[in-house]
Amino acid sequence: MTIMVGYGTGAVAISNDGMRIVSGSNDNTVRVWDASTGAELNVLKGHTSWINSVVISRDGMRIVSGSDDGTVRIWDASTGAELNVLVGHTDWVQSVAISRDGMRIVSGSDDKVVRVWDALTGSELNVLKGHTKSVNSVAISRDGMWIMSGSDDSTVRMWDAFTGAELDVLECHSSPVNSVAISRDGMWIVSGSDDNTVRVWDASTGAELKVLKGHTKWIKSVAISNDDMRIVSGSYDGTVRVWDVFTGAELNVLKGHTSWINSVAISRDGTRIVSGSDDKTVRMWDALMGAELNVLIGHTGPINSVVFSKDDMLIVSGSTDETVRVWDVLMSASHSDSPRSVAYSGYAAEVVFFRIDLLKCYILIIDSVVGV
Repeated sequence: MTIMVGYGTGAVAISNDGMRIVSGSNDNTVRVWDASTGAELNVLKGHTSWINSVVISRDGMRIVSGSDDGTVRIWDASTGAELNVLVGHTDWVQSVAISRDGMRIVSGSDDKVVRVWDALTGSELNVLKGHTKSVNSVAISRDGMWIMSGSDDSTVRMWDAFTGAELDVLECHSSPVNSVAISRDGMWIVSGSDDNTVRVWDASTGAELKVLKGHTKWIKSVAISNDDMRIVSGSYDGTVRVWDVFTGAELNVLKGHTSWINSVAISRDGTRIVSGSDDKTVRMWDALMGAELNVLIGHTGPINSVVFSKDDMLIVSGSTDETVRVWDVLMSASHSDSPRSVAYSGYAAEVVFFRIDLLKCYILIIDSVVGV
């Protein structure tokens, strides 16, 4: 288990090859870390306010960040150089996404606008206007043809990624939409809202296919399994729920968290779910049976973001406690007979702390057996 300490972390991402972790924090920086050693590779400076969203291009060459300073920035993932500052938003940038081919960047902001940018030149390609309140979440279809956005105006909107035309307005939610996701086949859309519902929409017609009811408080995060068969949702009611896409049936209610759930993710092989909560724990669940596999203890503050590595071997979590933590999935699963055990080997695992204190960096290696 590797722990990297810096400042309150609002967003984390991991590169496709699993080699780099990127975190965005409230110290106005984006930081790049070596996923295997925990070494800090680069500190990306330029933003003048908190970072809300970070993504890494599929080829691992570029990092994109969105900030409360109203800018989107593109960075060289290897050198840390700032490649472009995308200026246009007039309020906080809440969400950024990059197309699979790496050609387009999409950003959603509190200025009620979605913007599309050329990822290579930094030029603004389109300004997507229609939302009447803050845009909380954006996503791009796998084929790069269309964009989804979810807003405080209670709508989900579909846009043509090339022309910027508004294709549809999905208006059934009655409260802010916090999270949107697109199926891998591009056939349907999922949205989670403060109206306590998850909704499934037909991407081609905009028709509402399913209303998934069960949560009793706001839904802050939704995810779709790699086979497009299941939806996972995390709510302020403290539960994670798993749903059948086609029938809308609630397959499992995952109970264990004692406070709000801010982020959920599902492994690429579809066997595990991870959730991060204000109760300061990361929890791993069996995606099929709903059993709690482990409680990953270590954070001392609310957890804002959780992700799986592409090979499903690592979980990365970012917290307000000024740490990013990396957990070994297999070591965590090996303690399934004691689901509240911590996520490192009981024999000789090391915990490495990388503590950033102004201009100094201290490295403290703690032997987990003797605890020195």
